[in-house]
Amino acid sequence: MTGLLRPAGEADLDRIRRWRNHPRVRAVSLTRHEIGTAEHLAWWTAVRADPDRRVLVHLHDGTPAGVVTFSGVASPERALTWGFFLDVAGLDASGGLLPAWMSLERAAIAHAFEVLGARTLGGETLADNTPVLALHRRFGFRVVRRYERDIDGEPHQVVWTEMSRGT
Repeated sequence: MTGLLRPAGEADLDRIRRWRNHPRVRAVSLTRHEIGTAEHLAWWTAVRADPDRRVLVHLHDGTPAGVVTFSGVASPERALTWGFFLDVAGLDASGGLLPAWMSLERAAIAHAFEVLGARTLGGETLADNTPVLALHRRFGFRVVRRYERDIDGEPHQVVWTEMSRGT
């Protein structure tokens, strides 16, 4: 198996923040500022205390290579929202970015439906992030709606994609 997910732990915090602060990750994120240590620790404290959220580390060929977040885990509707990012610098250097990206998506979908019992899985992607939208489409996500969202004082088009159990 090329990819699997495991719960994130304290030992992962520095790498998660480093991956999230990579310029290419920030450029396609809904919050683009560089995240400092205090902000990162506050996020970690909040997410660990919230039974509705999960943070998982994606292992690609046994090596930590990305992060998947889920929210809505405790909701009776089982309508999960997800997001992810990869170790762009490390995977670019090894030539493994595309395979890791595909294995993360495959592992996250399986985890959402098979482990977390999702009824639906959806998320936001910036409209100009066409590679991610194409990947989602390849894995069976459908565009549900488009809307505008303010990012750093500028309006940006966002696409909500979603898949349902069994699709």
